[in-house]
Amino acid sequence: MTPDPAAATSGPHTLLAPSPWVMRFVPLIEPGARVLDLACGGGRHVRALAARGFAMHAVDRDAQAVEPLRAMAQVTVADLEAGAWPLGENRFGAVVVTNYLWRPLLPHIVQAVAEGGVLIYETFALGNGSVGKPSNPDFLLRPGELLDAARPHLRVVAYEDGFVAAPKPAFVQRICAVREHPPAPAAGAGSHPAKYNL
Repeated sequence: MTPDPAAATSGPHTLLAPSPWVMRFVPLIEPGARVLDLACGGGRHVRALAARGFAMHAVDRDAQAVEPLRAMAQVTVADLEAGAWPLGENRFGAVVVTNYLWRPLLPHIVQAVAEGGVLIYETFALGNGSVGKPSNPDFLLRPGELLDAARPHLRVVAYEDGFVAAPKPAFVQRICAVREHPPAPAAGAGSHPAKYNL
């Protein structure tokens, strides 16, 4: 498992380097696609992906944290845990979620991935309480939980569930999954599957 050097923070919205897990799968996102960064905090992924030409949509409940992102992204300030899903039927070429879990949103997150789009999700997992915060099981993924959320609708390209020792000890779970285009009517048994570079 590749460690996330951005895992250690000194504040809730300290600007960190982008997650290596997220950046590893950016090449799977269609150039210029609309990308949702959900619970984006200070916007480390908004900044990194906007610099690569993606049309960013940033969502977080902290209006102060997202204010600087307005120059590079469409911004929605919303309490994701107390309110309704703020994005309606919008679909995105990629949905990025890191260090955030609110289980009632998992179906909305998966549904927000457009045809041909990518879900890149990375957050803490059960066991993390033995090494640090968060420790509340309500905010820690159960074994295989991201797989269970994605598999009925998306093709899993990569998945990890385990412990990273550095830069900060943590139990994490992460997934990259795509909503594949339906096969073309002319595609027969001899057609080649989609190629997702790892």
